Amino acid sequence: MQKFSDILPTLAPADGVQRISLSHADGRNAGVIENKPGSQGSIRVYHHLQQKWGTLGSEAAQEGLAIYAEHTEDAKLNPSKHPNIDRLFEIIKSQQALNIKIER
Repeated sequence: MQKFSDILPTLAPADGVQRISLSHADGRNAGVIENKPGSQGSIRVYHHLQQKWGTLGSEAAQEGLAIYAEHTEDAKLNPSKHPNIDRLFEIIKSQQALNIKIER
């Protein structure tokens, strides 16, 4: 199994991204990922998913879980420790896609 630290450099850079806003189809806020220490990997993952898929549906969420690699298993064992991974589990479970807005 590849490690997150090996996969992350293969993703396109997310230079200039200040935050990523997520919303439900009806416009309700579903979360924000700020570009700050501890969240920069998630910024890059979600940026990649937005570039590839446009919205964050089940297929995109499954790819995101694969990218997070070993952190995905840790998130399963420790709910709420990794909220950006927990969000991907919820998308798969609910089958409710989220809109992704990149803010520069």
